[in-house]
Amino acid sequence: MALTEHFHDAEDIHPIDLVEHIAEHHDWEFDRIADDQIAMAVEGQWRTYSITLAWSAYDQTLRLICTFEMEPPEDRVPALYEALNRVNDMCWAGAFTYWSEQSLMVYRYGLVLAGDQIASPEQIDTMISAAVLSAERYYPAFQLVTWAERTPAEALQVAIAEAYGTA
Repeated sequence: MALTEHFHDAEDIHPIDLVEHIAEHHDWEFDRIADDQIAMAVEGQWRTYSITLAWSAYDQTLRLICTFEMEPPEDRVPALYEALNRVNDMCWAGAFTYWSEQSLMVYRYGLVLAGDQIASPEQIDTMISAAVLSAERYYPAFQLVTWAERTPAEALQVAIAEAYGTA
């Protein structure tokens, strides 16, 4: 069943209601934290990612944050930041950052819906999928930089060389 089949008049649907429907559709574990925020767990190949989406009516933005734990040794933090800069140069939508106080790697993306635009369920589903795919793609590189003491350039070869899809 297509994601839009449940929504005939999406203009009256709150963006977080759409996200909740998508989480149910994919059978993801989720918690509606508030009217304008939802948190969910999405299973990936490497780990389970914590994803939070929040709607800000003030700036008309649907904000996605995808996190996973990372506790690099202190002496590897500069190399991790260099890897983050290189990764962000390759990301077209969204960006990674490292929150050292929380020991979290974070992928962030904001979908601006100014002018009372409406996000479709497919658009939101793609946004979530893109976050998980980016985290999955670069997770091995971050691990190689922090734990295998590879240079960022060497570690990113793993992410770049990885074959997606089959012929």
